[in-house]
Amino acid sequence: MKTKGLAVLMLALAIIISACGGGNSAGSGEDSSDSSQSLVFGTGGTSGTYYPIGGALKPIFEQSDSIGNITVESTGASVANIQNIQDGLNQMAVVMSDVAYDAIEGKGQFEGKKVDIEALAGMYPNVVQIVATKDSGIESVEDLKGKKVGVGKVGSGVEQSAQKVLEAVGLTYDDLSKVTHTGYADSVQEMKNGNLDAAFFTSGVPNSNITDLMQQNEIAFVEIKGDTAEALKEKYPFYKDYKIPAGDEAKYNLENEVVTVGIQNMIVVSPDLDEALVKDLTKRYYDYLGSDEVAVGALKQLDRDEIAKGLIVPLHPGAKAFYEEQGVLE
Repeated sequence: MKTKGLAVLMLALAIIISACGGGNSAGSGEDSSDSSQSLVFGTGGTSGTYYPIGGALKPIFEQSDSIGNITVESTGASVANIQNIQDGLNQMAVVMSDVAYDAIEGKGQFEGKKVDIEALAGMYPNVVQIVATKDSGIESVEDLKGKKVGVGKVGSGVEQSAQKVLEAVGLTYDDLSKVTHTGYADSVQEMKNGNLDAAFFTSGVPNSNITDLMQQNEIAFVEIKGDTAEALKEKYPFYKDYKIPAGDEAKYNLENEVVTVGIQNMIVVSPDLDEALVKDLTKRYYDYLGSDEVAVGALKQLDRDEIAKGLIVPLHPGAKAFYEEQGVLE
C-alpha cells in the first residue's frame, strides 16, 4: 500500500511539474512576442518628401530585434503628427522644427496646450528662399515694400515664414502692393506672367519650381542676412543660418553664394518609448546615413555627425546615450 501510495504521489507531482513547465514555456513565448513592438511612423502627404523618407527608413528600423513592424502613415504632416503622438496614434514622426517648437512651448496652433515630444535626430533643412524677377529691382527684404509678392497658401509653413521675415524688417502685408496666397507652381506661373515681382518658397534645395522658373527667366535670390537674420533667430530660435553654395549643379548652379535661413526637419518620438529601443533606432539611422544605401535625395545631404546638433526639442534619453557614445554631441 505504501508503494502504491508513493507511486500515486509521484505521478501527481509529475503532473504538477509538467503543468508548471508548460506554463513557463507559454509565458516565455508571450514575453518573446511582446518584446517586438509595432510602431506607427507619421510622415506627410504621399506626394511630399516626408512620406518617401518614412518608406526608406521603415526597413532600416525594422532590422531592430525590438521592432515587429513599422507602419508608415500618410498624414497632414507636422501639426497632425505631433497631435497624433500626444493621442497615442503615432509613436514617431517627421516634423518641422518651428511646429515642434510651438508644441513644446504651447504656442501657435498649440496655444495653451504643451505637448511632450522628444527628438531622435535631425534631418535636412527647409530653406527660406525668396526669389524675385530681375527687372523688379528687389535686392533685399526691405525692397519688397510696395511690390507684388506670393506668400504661399493660407496657413502654410511658407506663409508663416513669409510673415516672420517681413516682420523682421518692420513690414506687414499692408506694406505690399499685392499679396497672393499661391502655392509654388502658381507663384512661378504668376512671376512668368508678370503678375508677381517675388515669391517665398520654404523647401529643400533645389526646389524644382524655382529651377523651372530659372530656365527662361532672369531671377535674383533675395538674401536673408545680417540684422534681418539675427532678428529672426533671436525671436524664433528654430531658424538657422543656411548658405546655398555657388557652382553646385545640384543646387541651381549659382554664380554667387546665397545667404539665407532654414528650418530643420527632424524625427521625434513619444517620451514613452523605451530607452534601449530608441537608442537602437538612433544607431540604425546613424549607420544608414553613413552607408551607400541612402536613396532619398533629402537624406543624402546630411552629415550624420551633425544630426544631434542644434535641435530645438530635447533628445530622448535613448538617442542622447547613443550620441554621447559616438562623441557627436555639442
